[in-house]
Amino acid sequence: MKFLILIALWTAFCFLHSFMITPAFTDFLKNKTGPYYRFYRLFYNFFSILILATVLIYSYSIQENPFFTWHGYLLPIRYLLLLGSLWIFYAGSRHYSMRTFLGLNQINEGVNHGLINNSGMIEKGGIMGIVRHPFYSGSFLLIWAGNLDTTRLIINSILSIYLIVGTLLEEQKLVAEFGDVYRDYQKDVSMLFPWKYIKRQIKSL
Repeated sequence: MKFLILIALWTAFCFLHSFMITPAFTDFLKNKTGPYYRFYRLFYNFFSILILATVLIYSYSIQENPFFTWHGYLLPIRYLLLLGSLWIFYAGSRHYSMRTFLGLNQINEGVNHGLINNSGMIEKGGIMGIVRHPFYSGSFLLIWAGNLDTTRLIINSILSIYLIVGTLLEEQKLVAEFGDVYRDYQKDVSMLFPWKYIKRQIKSL
């Protein structure tokens, strides 16, 4: 029963987190709230943190002894996953605007766009020329770098599916906003894992 509750809670969190930024929902809010919509990103972040904290508290309350641990010859792999995720987050943060991510720029400027960088335009430099969604890529590495019990395995599986589905939904919004410019970007750069970048590096050898 506890695992069914766990699945329900994490599924509900992922659904709400994605639904609240769908064009249909945000367009509805824009029409209803008018100039006050500029506060929505800030509210969205606060609401997400509140719900996430509730789900995490329950998740930690039912943790068990892990059936898989990173030890011995596996430790270097774990360290690579952790270091890789930290590097990707750092590289991504150099292109993203934390003020936009938090919703502060939207409040000051009253402008919302699909990207959370300073320019609001497609960037292809640095990590953005390797993967299109570095924070999501880093999240994949991070969640699977931990030891596994049944609770963690369920959470990781749900979050992995959510990261893929959430990224695809975000891609739809970006294509709708930027059109052929983003479609060309999709052709050149991989979504989450740098297959196209690796392929180009191999060809250049």
